[in-house]
Amino acid sequence: MTETRHGAHPRHELDEVIHAPVRFSIVATLAAAEKAEFAFVRDTVEVSDSVLSRQVATLEKAGYVAVTKGYVGKRPRTWLALTSGGRAAFAAHCQALRAIAGDGADGGHGGHGGTGQGR
Repeated sequence: MTETRHGAHPRHELDEVIHAPVRFSIVATLAAAEKAEFAFVRDTVEVSDSVLSRQVATLEKAGYVAVTKGYVGKRPRTWLALTSGGRAAFAAHCQALRAIAGDGADGGHGGHGGTGQGR
């Protein structure tokens, strides 16, 4: 019996939680470090405090981000870090994106004719 068409395309491997552009940007920023200060992530991703808070809450609920609160001197700080599950999910999501981007972009060797016509 042959494999069904459903589930064969790499898009089925995309993580819906990570795929949203702001969340993807947050996770990508956190993937580059062990942890990052909330303000650094906010400024890097170019969103407001409230937007970042909402998106981080979604990532935290999914188990992808850990939030730690503390102080630097007398000033309160919030640090964000990817969990091991978050790192694994991000790696799998990026692998799926590469598979999608590579599909049909291999010089015609993927059985798509290589001309791009008819799409």
